[in-house]
Amino acid sequence: MELWDLYNEKREKTGKTHMRGEPIPAGSYHLVVDVWLKNREGKVLVTRRAPGREEYPLMYEGICGSVLAGEDSRSAAVREVMEEVGISLEPARGLCVLSELRQQYQDIHDVWLFEYDGDAHLSLATTPEVSEAAWMTQEEVRALFDAGKMLPAYAYFFEKIAPRL
Repeated sequence: MELWDLYNEKREKTGKTHMRGEPIPAGSYHLVVDVWLKNREGKVLVTRRAPGREEYPLMYEGICGSVLAGEDSRSAAVREVMEEVGISLEPARGLCVLSELRQQYQDIHDVWLFEYDGDAHLSLATTPEVSEAAWMTQEEVRALFDAGKMLPAYAYFFEKIAPRL
């Protein structure tokens, strides 16, 4: 059972929690994170969803997830990276490069950028959510997206993240 804190549109906690899978009450939002790791070559780490995932199996995406009740955005970003790709990050080294309220998903979407040079350690991942991870150039990410192999929600990457790489 995964519990999330609920927020209002001003990003203030409402004092209520929500169980994943249930409908989110109208006027409430949950906090989610996307995490992009970039290396010194300007490439980003892109993951591929495991074939057993209920939604969008085998599609490409960044590292992402929901912020758990009692957790802050930065802590969730670091946790999701460890869970999905087995990489331990220093929390203070992350930069939140985008925060937006998304009505269509009923969430507050925080996007984090961390510098990291090394490989993904899927053998150290604590969830089976990711089947592979690879360093990619912006052009390679664009090709995946244009071919319909990347989740549609990642359209923001090209305008809001790529210029920071």
